Amino acid sequence: MTETTTAPAAPDAPAATEVDVRIEDDAAPLVRLIGRTLRDSARAGHALPVLRRPAGTVAIRSHDTPQAATITFGDGVSVSSGVLVEPDAAITVDLNARFAPVAAPSGDAELAADALLALSPPVPDWQTAAAHFWSAARSVPGIPDVLIAVTEGPDGLEQLVLGEGATHYLIAGAPEALAGVFSGADDLLAVLSTGALGIQGTMSQLSVMVGASWKVRFDV
Repeated sequence: MTETTTAPAAPDAPAATEVDVRIEDDAAPLVRLIGRTLRDSARAGHALPVLRRPAGTVAIRSHDTPQAATITFGDGVSVSSGVLVEPDAAITVDLNARFAPVAAPSGDAELAADALLALSPPVPDWQTAAAHFWSAARSVPGIPDVLIAVTEGPDGLEQLVLGEGATHYLIAGAPEALAGVFSGADDLLAVLSTGALGIQGTMSQLSVMVGASWKVRFDV
């Protein structure tokens, strides 16, 4: 499967060069997570020199699960399951901390730093992220009619209401926590477990919302 993301051109620059981010058919969750993150970087114009590297292979391993994947730079970027060849660099990361390394990378230090940069796209503001989330979530069976996001802004409480109808689901938290979950950068259940978010809704609605968050996080 191939998804082509057009990276924005710099001011007064020629038309943007496309960045191909390719993942396997029936890709594993880690592969999808990496692919979605790299596409977010391309869309934001973030780390474009890295995404256009002519060569390099980087192994990404989870620090607390057996999950592993390989990023291959050159003629675009491809992401595949497992580590089937000796990579140029290897990084062990916390998947619930936006690919934060848990130990010093091995191999090519510059390449490892480049890969980590590409895996850290800017997170949109919480309202933009919520609108994107809601657009993707509407196709999930059982999704509530209305999503209400609440945060504390400089002028007091701020609220964003998306959708209309009889069933509601409320998520409240700091702007950065909402943005992280709605953008897919952070896992909803992992953030809930830290107490950074408050929710109001039924258990069945929570199950549906978790499914919606995974849809956004893993781009499925």
